[in-house]
Amino acid sequence: MNNPAAADTASYNAAPFTIADNVDTALAAMAAGARPIAGGTDLVVGARQGKSPLPTMLVAIDRVPGLAEVRVDEERVVLGSAVTHARLMTDEIVVGDYTALADAAALVGSPATRNVGTLGGNVMNGSPAMDTGAPLVVLGAMIELTSQNGVRLLSPAELWTGPGTTAATSDELCTACILPGRPERSGSAYVRLEYRRAMEIAVVGASASVRLDDSGHLEHLSVALTAVAPTIVEVHSLEELVGRPVDERLLTDVARIASSQAQPISDLRAGADYRSHTVGVMARRAVDAGARRAAGQHIAVPVNRAEGVGRTEQR
Repeated sequence: MNNPAAADTASYNAAPFTIADNVDTALAAMAAGARPIAGGTDLVVGARQGKSPLPTMLVAIDRVPGLAEVRVDEERVVLGSAVTHARLMTDEIVVGDYTALADAAALVGSPATRNVGTLGGNVMNGSPAMDTGAPLVVLGAMIELTSQNGVRLLSPAELWTGPGTTAATSDELCTACILPGRPERSGSAYVRLEYRRAMEIAVVGASASVRLDDSGHLEHLSVALTAVAPTIVEVHSLEELVGRPVDERLLTDVARIASSQAQPISDLRAGADYRSHTVGVMARRAVDAGARRAAGQHIAVPVNRAEGVGRTEQR
């Protein structure tokens, strides 16, 4: 990246809307008070619903080279923050190695939303019900934040501080999500409970990353939960399951552990007790699908559609 100090921040002080064609221009506009926008799906909807007014200054980042790329960087995969959900659900690298993220992206909103909504926008929105959040946690993602002062990397747990809030400063731009390489015999999945098949926010959801040893027993497991706490919840105390076969007993234990660590609220969409139970069901299904993928079984993206899970029956 070029020296950000070379950008004339003062020139953006009176510009209500800037179209950035490079990162430095975007950062200069943000330093002057502009808010970044790519797809605008959350920003516009939030304003229409009266949740928050539209910012007085915006900088469009959808034309910044590199932000919409998926690239391999040595043993890492770098997902630009402006990569759309439609790209994530079909990209060969993501579908092949980071399948949980593809599962999640395929469930976001409608086709129109997925074609303009971005990974970075989803991450920085900070919603505990975001679909991509739990997959990023179990896949070991790091979030890249860039400002005129430099670059820093935060884990999702460090970034998300509460419902709709993050640790990012107002002049920091999410430029990428960085994923570590995936080991052999690993698989991942994301499933959610939903009342309808489109334009739905997760009632509860769960993602799992599974690695099997040569005998097919569990070698590593990571599980994260959606919409059952102020932020995405990473499930702890799974070490007791390592070394066991992925069978009905193990999946029952996964459901029990996940449900015990949920901290849901009751609202118009579901009660707390219902969420606590069903998030365990989603966790066991995510682990089951992730394990079968790790064993070499093909399960199409998304798991919800491929296996008819995560959805109540329509009557």
